[in-house]
Amino acid sequence: MTQADFLNSPLPEPVEVPVTQRTGPKRFFNRELSWLGFNWRVLDEASHPTVPLLERVRFVSISATNLDEFYTVRVAGLRELAKEGNTTPAADGLTPAEQLVLIDKDARRLLQSQQSVWNRLKREMEEEGITILTRSKLGKRDREHLERHFLNKVFPVLSPLAIDPAHPFPFIPNAGFCLALQLERESDGRALQALLPIPNQVDRFIRLPAPEGEHRFLPLEELLLIHVGILFPNYRATGSCTFRVLRDSDLEVEDEAEDLVREFEVALKRRRRGEVVRMKLSAGAPEELRRLIIQQLHITEAEVIEVRGLIGLADLKELVLDARPDLLWPSFTPRVPERVQDHDGDMFAAIRQKDMLLHHPYETFDMVVRFLKQAARDPNVLAIKQTLYRTSKDSPIVEALCEAAEDGKSVTALVELKARFDEAANIRQSRRLERSGAHVIYGFINYKTHAKISTVVRREGDQLVTYTHFGTGNYHPITAKIYTDLSFFTCDPALGRDATKVFNYVGGYAEPEGLENLAISPINLKSTIIESLEREAAHARAGRPAEVWAKMNSLTEPDVIDALYRASQAGVKINLVIRGICGLRPGIKELSENIRVKSVVGRFLEHSRIACFGNGHGLPSKHARVWISSADWMGRNLGYRVETLVEIHNDTVKEQIVSQIMAANLADEAQSWVMKPDGGFLRYPVGKDAFSCHEFFMKHPSLSGRGKAGAHDVPKLARSKD
Repeated sequence: MTQADFLNSPLPEPVEVPVTQRTGPKRFFNRELSWLGFNWRVLDEASHPTVPLLERVRFVSISATNLDEFYTVRVAGLRELAKEGNTTPAADGLTPAEQLVLIDKDARRLLQSQQSVWNRLKREMEEEGITILTRSKLGKRDREHLERHFLNKVFPVLSPLAIDPAHPFPFIPNAGFCLALQLERESDGRALQALLPIPNQVDRFIRLPAPEGEHRFLPLEELLLIHVGILFPNYRATGSCTFRVLRDSDLEVEDEAEDLVREFEVALKRRRRGEVVRMKLSAGAPEELRRLIIQQLHITEAEVIEVRGLIGLADLKELVLDARPDLLWPSFTPRVPERVQDHDGDMFAAIRQKDMLLHHPYETFDMVVRFLKQAARDPNVLAIKQTLYRTSKDSPIVEALCEAAEDGKSVTALVELKARFDEAANIRQSRRLERSGAHVIYGFINYKTHAKISTVVRREGDQLVTYTHFGTGNYHPITAKIYTDLSFFTCDPALGRDATKVFNYVGGYAEPEGLENLAISPINLKSTIIESLEREAAHARAGRPAEVWAKMNSLTEPDVIDALYRASQAGVKINLVIRGICGLRPGIKELSENIRVKSVVGRFLEHSRIACFGNGHGLPSKHARVWISSADWMGRNLGYRVETLVEIHNDTVKEQIVSQIMAANLADEAQSWVMKPDGGFLRYPVGKDAFSCHEFFMKHPSLSGRGKAGAHDVPKLARSKD
């Protein structure tokens, strides 16, 4: 299927619903159930025959990790509201308590499905020589090897804990995994209950000796059960079970905190001690142990999920073996843009030539790192400003900023402490930056700074030139290898001024005036989107071509969804590529019959945010208005974060976004799902020649990154209507 085939294919017959479902809360689909639907799509990749075996194992792990985080944040929040008696409905009309009932039902099904998929994959792995053993299947040599391994690499970090009046039940932290034991003293049969916290510093799967070409593993909990006698001398185990705890992990920070960093350090300690929101317990646990654990964790039966299988499927990522490349995705090396090579790696020279848009991971994120490293070492660079939302532990970007500051350059780092689950890492990075002499700012207490901006001020002759980078993803070299994102480099003075105003806004509360090519939340990003949709609706009512193409991770903001509905009713053709949560219901007669929604889930995580408006000329068109953004169309992004929406004016970059990136996403069949009016998704039937946008991007360079060869030979999937 080409992009033209997709756009020219007839829309499905619209579904008729009662007027109340077109005008009331039921015009929205529940955010939490939509997220669960996305995680079902992730898990489906683990069963898809086109995905290599160990990559399917990875998808099970990702699905499990996703679900854990969902419970520790989203479900924890709903649970707290329900406990407080809050009955305020969500946009779709469901109260917190009603949502929890539906979530629990679907999540339990998902957990069962994860186990079923894992059991199938385990059998396929055995056929490929990768075996997960139980202790009953071990031979003498295995046990000798395991005893040495246990004594040298596991025993020193274990803390066996008896449970009796002198030894109260210990605190189990968030994500804590434990082995619970019923023991009997060999001399007199005296009973003892005990816990053995399983440390996450030790690999979950222990490698066993194996013939060449084979791989054998034993789960850590099995190793511990073998060596109970060493941990509890003169006792034998009469019963056991494993359990894993998830706690409320949302952070609460005092609005008037005098020292924001110190307050976050305290809040991180509180996170470990949040209330238990869910406990997974191995099926068949001895009743006495089961009662003890539930009682001591202060949870109800409703918060217990019995698992008949492996607890902690997130740990399966350890089994994605580099030693078996035949069972992994074919290797892929990101490209260095030809234009940068033409300038001998000089990023500033490449950007001076003209604006450049890089599409990660297909074009290497190393260019962003190089941009900042060159800035740090360039004697003509006077100042660097940088936002940091998420980055890697040993970040080369932080390293470059520190080097620049130590060299005497003016360096401002805007570090977002509220980047969920990266708060501790960001505190460490901020301390390091301060020690190097950088000026570290933390932005607003009430708003997260989610915008991705770098500015470099360089002296060129008697002028100061501002080079600016706007991104749709984080400054994180590791995730940039699997997230699809956009990096826009420019030395356009107007965009440089806009970026500087954003830094001044966050650092000094100076609300920006006169932004030239930028909209920002929480000020005018939402209104810019809605006004753009209203203009398209006006074009449609006037009989002119009217189209919208947009791509994002999530769509939940009611005002924006209603604006999309109004545009559809006016006759605007709307195509949305939404990877995750979607609160809009497409294909409903007299509401959304001109809207199509698809989700792309595959080898790479779709993460870029794009909005294209035909501007009275349809799409694609050189007259279109094209934007890239750090923001999803969600309430939090549009009202409670600092985000950017950057308008693209360079013709080549616009064509790259519309005719290459968006067109390929719209044409994709191999990893696409289409949303139904009821909020569910149907997978495209996939043939052997099904078009994959990920494969297309791996094979073909980006238009604006081409060098002397020019862009004429770069495939484009959509041709301008002009």
